[in-house]
Amino acid sequence: MKGIYLILISVLLFLLPEISLCQNAKTENLFIITLDGFRWQELYRGADSTLLMTKEYTPNPEELKQKYWANTAEQRRKLLLPFFWSELVLKGQLYGNRIYGNKVNCSNQMWFSYPGYNEILSGYADDDRITSNDKINNPNITVLEFLNQKPNFKGKIAAFGSWDVFPFIINRDRSGLPVNAGFEVASGSKLSEREKFLNELQSQVPSPWSSVRLDAFTHHYAMEYVKKYKPRIVYIAYGETDDFAHEGHYDAYLKSAHQTDQFIASIWKYIQSTPQYKDKTTLLITTDHGRGTVPIDTWRSHGRDIPGADEIWYAVIGPDTEPKGEMKVQAQYYQNQLAKTAAAFLQIDFTNEGAGALVQSMMKTQ
Repeated sequence: MKGIYLILISVLLFLLPEISLCQNAKTENLFIITLDGFRWQELYRGADSTLLMTKEYTPNPEELKQKYWANTAEQRRKLLLPFFWSELVLKGQLYGNRIYGNKVNCSNQMWFSYPGYNEILSGYADDDRITSNDKINNPNITVLEFLNQKPNFKGKIAAFGSWDVFPFIINRDRSGLPVNAGFEVASGSKLSEREKFLNELQSQVPSPWSSVRLDAFTHHYAMEYVKKYKPRIVYIAYGETDDFAHEGHYDAYLKSAHQTDQFIASIWKYIQSTPQYKDKTTLLITTDHGRGTVPIDTWRSHGRDIPGADEIWYAVIGPDTEPKGEMKVQAQYYQNQLAKTAAAFLQIDFTNEGAGALVQSMMKTQ
């Protein structure tokens, strides 16, 4: 019997930090937001002077300079991403400014989209099976699917993405989760007038890409769904930044990043003005991969042969996160830590084997 008591005491001691967190946590809802291929360099430094003044990437630099250029990185990043550097920096945390040795990296070795989104959502790299962006159902259980199996969250989760591969990344067939992605329209018998208008407009506005719709549709479809159904967990995946970068349009890349910042600001404003969500909702924001820097043209690219394409970042704001702002302590974090951390905000232990550890600094411990 003495041995059993010792084992029980050991287990309780091991669980104490988690129990403390569960007892004091205020988060009841979670929004996970991703910006495809958005570099940490622009997040922390704002517009890149070299790319801004290269005609190949920025045909009208003077117009862009008026909007996004200033003498210091702190001023430039605030012009580019005012929500991140006015609201979020004061009330949340930002990780991945490598100038201070605060590093966030992919643990997968592919450094492109599907492997990155799998790692974000399932909590671990799968370099043996996730080796392309092909539309193959994800064999791994995502944190969204995992949480949907819990009574408190079942039927209260939804995902929206600009890229048409997300139904496969989230494995809609197996998980049964509602996923609106690519050029899919809002469906159901009780569409709002705004949803009907979005359905009509999406068919009339051509996208520059065959597999990615414009982010405005993704955002407004998501917000109409949120307003109507009040889901507890929402995933929104914006995509334009990556596609504009691939095409070498630095001006459009910056404008899209700025607009996405405003989309996120509007989400936060809605959350803080809605009783179900106000002071009970955490936002986790990140990217699927980085991009190159040297030589200059590698900013357009990513993948395992592009140095720096594994360098990413993340940010968080919510009632269970200390307002520490820009994290400047030297540390190493990984993309695979987000899934377990996301679930922990909801007082759930994400038990996917191999999932990365909690980012404990994101969470108040008492």
